[in-house]
Amino acid sequence: MREPLFVKQNAAKWSSFEQSPTDDPDELAERFIQITDDLAYAKTFYPKSKTTAYLNGLAAGLHQSIYKNKSEKSNRFLTFWKYELPILFKTYQRPLLYSFIFFIIFCSIGALSAKYDENFVRLILGDSYIDMTNANIAKGDPFGVYKQGGETLMFLAIAANNIYVSLITFVSGVIFSVGSVYFLFRNGLMLGSFQYYFFSKGLGIKSILVVWIHGTLEISAIMIAGAAGIILGNSLLFPKTFSRMVSLKRGAKDGMKVAVGIVPILIVAAFFEGFVTRHTEMPVWLSVSILTSSLLFIIWYVIIYPNKIYKTLNHYATKN
Repeated sequence: MREPLFVKQNAAKWSSFEQSPTDDPDELAERFIQITDDLAYAKTFYPKSKTTAYLNGLAAGLHQSIYKNKSEKSNRFLTFWKYELPILFKTYQRPLLYSFIFFIIFCSIGALSAKYDENFVRLILGDSYIDMTNANIAKGDPFGVYKQGGETLMFLAIAANNIYVSLITFVSGVIFSVGSVYFLFRNGLMLGSFQYYFFSKGLGIKSILVVWIHGTLEISAIMIAGAAGIILGNSLLFPKTFSRMVSLKRGAKDGMKVAVGIVPILIVAAFFEGFVTRHTEMPVWLSVSILTSSLLFIIWYVIIYPNKIYKTLNHYATKN
């Protein structure tokens, strides 16, 4: 059977499963069996098609629903981060990749602009910040800005600001994904010019050892928020077999889960910035340990762990 005919024969059923969720265990089991049968067929005849990827995601969602039905309601908070969010990372790995690529390009633009235009850093970071940092460098304390204010108030203010920026980055995706890309552009320019500024002062390695203690998690979360916005915008631009409104609701729901899911990461990043980064003379091994652990966590949780779950679900679907 040709793939368009296969899709035409089953699209209504798949759509009904997505638009009319159920908590009935028997109904969930029946739906899961039907979807895994369709998935097995699609994997046999259209192994690399979007239909197969779509069915795999649908099967994963049903499997998660079955799991949630078996779990206590009190575990819902835990299972979101343990299963649901990683499955979304796997389902939307392309928007995550796009967001990462966009951000790296914009960072490069920021660094190159700062290199060839001496006024660019002041334009992006502001005269007051550059003047203050130049004064701190002259005093031998280039990262003194992180020592200003009380630790707790600084932590709370940074956490609130980071969460706000991430949510704005996500919500802006409704403007056909362009809004989220714009905020990635802004943050990328700032980071690129910021890093070039310190490298130009001979403080590049030191800036990495200090700033990336919190920056590893913070910047990663911003890129993930950008991906959440792209999920939202793409659901409007590319509804596939759904009506545009149904697709938008689905994208908004999934994108919001991703945006909310990174809040703990932002809180930890704010904690590091408020309580840890200010200790700019900490041993190099400790600084490297913190930022390396943060990076490894992001790679594991966003890439490795979701793929592991995917393989487990794929194996389960194949057996059934």
